[in-house]
Amino acid sequence: MKELFQKYKHGWVLSYFFIYMIWFYLLEQKVTTRYTPVKIGLDDYIPFNEWFAIPYFLWFFYIFITIVFFFLYSKEEFYKVTAFLFIGMTICLIIYTLWPNGQNLRPDLTQLGRDNLLIRSIAKLYGTDTSTNVCPSIHVFNSIGAHIAIHRNQTLKKYKWLQISSFILMVLISLSTMFLKQHSAFDVIAGIGLSVIMYLVIYAWGDSKLSNEDSKKEKIYAQ
Repeated sequence: MKELFQKYKHGWVLSYFFIYMIWFYLLEQKVTTRYTPVKIGLDDYIPFNEWFAIPYFLWFFYIFITIVFFFLYSKEEFYKVTAFLFIGMTICLIIYTLWPNGQNLRPDLTQLGRDNLLIRSIAKLYGTDTSTNVCPSIHVFNSIGAHIAIHRNQTLKKYKWLQISSFILMVLISLSTMFLKQHSAFDVIAGIGLSVIMYLVIYAWGDSKLSNEDSKKEKIYAQ
């Protein structure tokens, strides 16, 4: 048991999830009517489509499986992917706190003229998840973060089908936030922008720093 604890003690990072959930819950309770509506012209051209509920809900499994894989596979990569996700999510919460925002894009599902399992699942989603705290989209940001981690892993790179599947799922999840009217297209753009910044900080800058440190060590050993 002691050896198992030592091997997986890096799991302490996951305790952040409790902080995130409490913070997000408080925002959901506080930000209800007084918020800045987020909307751009592109939103008017995106129709509601319940079929996107499938990739939208797959997001939960996508992120969970990605984190579990790196938790078990590589401590270094686990730290990187969780740093990417958790720092970015914290930035989102800070933005929601300082700039309460939301969207008024959701359709009246009873007026669609059709009823099916997907629409009923979306109705439950609407009932439990408010239309506030949306920009940037955490759904989009986390999906991009998960795919980056999967794409960069040397073992997973060998499986082309997995790389392609992950990319397609990432794109579908991002699209689903707009087609289910959970987010404005602007939220998606903001989520993509944040992911670019976090990639530069966690991966590009991090790898460059590590490479410089290795070069310094090589010079020291050479002397």
